[in-house]
Amino acid sequence: MGHSVATPANIKFNVVRRGGCWLLTADQAPVQLEAGDCFVVTNGAFDLASAPDARLTAARDVFANAGVAAQFGDGSDFAILGGSVRLDTVDGVLLSDALPRILVIKGGAAAAIGWLLDQLDREWDSGAPGAQLMCNDLLRLAFIHVLRAHLTQRAADDAGWLSGLTDRHIAPVLQAVHAEPERNWTLSELSRLAGQSRSSFAARFKLRVGVAPLDYLTRWRMRLAAGKLRRGAEPVSSIGAALGYRSDSAFGASFRRVYGTSPARYRTEQRINSAAVEAASADH
Repeated sequence: MGHSVATPANIKFNVVRRGGCWLLTADQAPVQLEAGDCFVVTNGAFDLASAPDARLTAARDVFANAGVAAQFGDGSDFAILGGSVRLDTVDGVLLSDALPRILVIKGGAAAAIGWLLDQLDREWDSGAPGAQLMCNDLLRLAFIHVLRAHLTQRAADDAGWLSGLTDRHIAPVLQAVHAEPERNWTLSELSRLAGQSRSSFAARFKLRVGVAPLDYLTRWRMRLAAGKLRRGAEPVSSIGAALGYRSDSAFGASFRRVYGTSPARYRTEQRINSAAVEAASADH
């Protein structure tokens, strides 16, 4: 089997349904997968192989004339279902940052999605009207369950916004900040939402999320700004104003602290990178 690539806004999700294989990446040890195992690749290239040192066949050759499904060999000893989970640019990058590059949920931990996978098998083989749409929706639900399984397995001291969402004090704060990023939030307002004193809230937030509350607000705003800069042609000044900045210089300074470059230069660099990726894809 062969080579595939996941990007932050195009996350790969797969479920081994029969047989087994090895998941290979350039910077991690090979991982053996068995029937019932799920894996998510958030960024970068990966290979599936029958053995860690097996000779690989390019995925583009396997799928060249296969449409949505492909078979390699007689297909009797191994089967895998999966695809790409397409997300909004900002959400994709947030998930890419929060998740390990390769996330594997073994069959035992993934038992809760067994019904979904059984339904997926039935729909895939049925040929019934709407079966492909049904499979897509079932895969999305399975993906969400895998993320939940990952959250339950995370260490208690594993900081990040996903950890924050599982904390009853921090979750309301994150939801409020995400809903109104343009608001001039103060530490006192956020601590009231958390139901804690300012000092207790600030300490708890940094422990669970990894940064101070107001630093998180700034980073969240800049994530939103970066998404707008990548996706459209809205003026930089309008993007900053929509996120609560009263001057271009204040917005530019915050953006530079997070991304190390100005908003205008970031937009130019992203467009150049996107054009290069499209050109490379066209060559293949």
